[in-house]
Amino acid sequence: MTDIIIIGLLAIFIVIGIRSGIKHFKGEGGCCGGGSSVKKKRKKLKSVIAKKTFVVEGMSCERCKNRVEACVNEIEGAAATVNLKKKEVVVSLEKEVSDEQIRVTIEKAGYKVVEIR
Repeated sequence: MTDIIIIGLLAIFIVIGIRSGIKHFKGEGGCCGGGSSVKKKRKKLKSVIAKKTFVVEGMSCERCKNRVEACVNEIEGAAATVNLKKKEVVVSLEKEVSDEQIRVTIEKAGYKVVEIR
């Protein structure tokens, strides 16, 4: 009888763990508070002279995406778009902005830039 109770409890814990893991990897919970129902307005630039792509580790949900976009959008002359599946931040520029300034801004937000293209 004790074995059946233990097996039942283990089965419940496994199901709960799998469900929360699925939610986490879909970006619906866990990492930093889950998704966000607030849609941010995209920053529009007058004219785009260049685009740079930053490969970034650590972004896993809608809140991560919004945080990175908001931080990069604070840089004058830069507007960001995040692709969570590709782990990329595409930064459009209307004036010269150094890669280092963008990298530092993303890393101050709590993420790691692993490549700049």
